[in-house]
Amino acid sequence: MMNLDLTGRRALVTGASLGIGAAAVRLLADHGAAVTFCARNEAAVSELAAYQPESGSGSVTGLVADMADADSVSGLLDAVAQAGTTDILVNNVGASPSRNFLYMTDQDWFDLFELNLMSAVRCTRALLPGMRKQRWGRVIMVATGGAKYPNAALIDYGATKAAMIATGKALSKKYGADNVLVNSVLPGLIHTAMWERAATEVAEANDTTMDAVLAANARSVPVGRYGTAEEVAAVIMFLCSEAASYVNGAAIDVDGGQGGHV
Repeated sequence: MMNLDLTGRRALVTGASLGIGAAAVRLLADHGAAVTFCARNEAAVSELAAYQPESGSGSVTGLVADMADADSVSGLLDAVAQAGTTDILVNNVGASPSRNFLYMTDQDWFDLFELNLMSAVRCTRALLPGMRKQRWGRVIMVATGGAKYPNAALIDYGATKAAMIATGKALSKKYGADNVLVNSVLPGLIHTAMWERAATEVAEANDTTMDAVLAANARSVPVGRYGTAEEVAAVIMFLCSEAASYVNGAAIDVDGGQGGHV
């Protein structure tokens, strides 16, 4: 029988008030994990923290933190450490602003790397020693298919997420011997608020509707639709479990077959 039970495991999911992060929080808790998550929006944190897991042993705790701010990340990690060793880290936080390369400043680049990459570096660096000591850990980098198939409108987003995947691959080679497994998940077109905002921008520029843009985008996916946050969370959940005990250093597309890479 496939072992997906996470009872007794502690997890941290970053940037998790909505979308994929929130779905991962709920699913990990449903399988027994004690999940702490963070986000900047206090109201959204309170709403998700009220979730009642299907498993009696699972729990959800929400903390307010700005993952683009090193001091805020440090405060989050201090609070998480009070509960004991974190077994599972899901580096989910990220932003994907659509902007023109020629008008982006150095600071624009630095700011996005600070949020998308350095938050993952800081959290992983802080939690890895505890995982190594107990010889069990899971680190998941939530990247994007755009890291392999870059889009000029999201050039810095793709660059930051490609750096996450490379970081995860390197860590997997060094710490796999400690039974700390590091993998990346690469979502494609997932129906989240982020993609709705992007579709709205395109619709306004082309005198059409958000739904029409979403439908047109969906035709590029072999399965004919956008994915759901829950479908991505299911892959994250699998990688965090004992069922994935021999999966390490992988970068797994969750894109309905859209990517063209063999």
